[in-house]
Amino acid sequence: MNDVKGKWALVTGASRGIGREIALFMAQAGANVVVQSRQLTGTTDLVAQIKALGVDAYAVAGELSEEADVLKIADEVLAKTQIDILFNNAGVQPKAHEDWSEMGTDEFIWTYKVNLMAPMILIGAFLPGMIERGWGRIINTTSGIKNQPEQTAYAASKGALDKATKDFAKKLNGTDVTMNLADPGWIRTDLGGANAHHGVETVTSGMVVAAFLDDKKTGRWFSAQDFAGMTLEDAVVKAEAQE
Repeated sequence: MNDVKGKWALVTGASRGIGREIALFMAQAGANVVVQSRQLTGTTDLVAQIKALGVDAYAVAGELSEEADVLKIADEVLAKTQIDILFNNAGVQPKAHEDWSEMGTDEFIWTYKVNLMAPMILIGAFLPGMIERGWGRIINTTSGIKNQPEQTAYAASKGALDKATKDFAKKLNGTDVTMNLADPGWIRTDLGGANAHHGVETVTSGMVVAAFLDDKKTGRWFSAQDFAGMTLEDAVVKAEAQE
């Protein structure tokens, strides 16, 4: 199992929900953490919590639907430190349309900008350094949503992210730089809503496990709910057995 002590992780969408849980877990494991949110005030208390755990942390802010903001985030981070572990966690989901034909082009564009293009820009910024150093982990948050045409924009953006992630597998397999997918399931967060099946506390092991794997496999899909309630050590054993 990888030791992440002293490594730098970047978590997008870290101000609340799943992103916040990921950031705190990585800090508890000894990683330094960069947290991203729309506004710096959204992560002030989180940065303080992380530093109290004895690791370093700072915040970056920007709107992930704006390419200029995403590029600025990448430049700001690279000016301060390397990134060893990238969690492309942030995501948006337009309201469901009972009549899917009412879904506007603007909803598709907005969703793709945040759920696909922002991750790809950040991958483009940090993956070359990982390859050069010979170690890196990228975890892209996906979704198992299906058979819901009223959520087409969201589902299609995640499907595109899945395809991009799996395409990198051919280039990265066998190296010590991996890129994998993590599906949290339907979670009670601002995005998932109050009627979702699972609490946010159920996802942590499954959402972070790919950062700790040492088997050099890439392009895999991990369902976080398969690891709910497990210790990190047990989650790693289970994940490494997954093809």
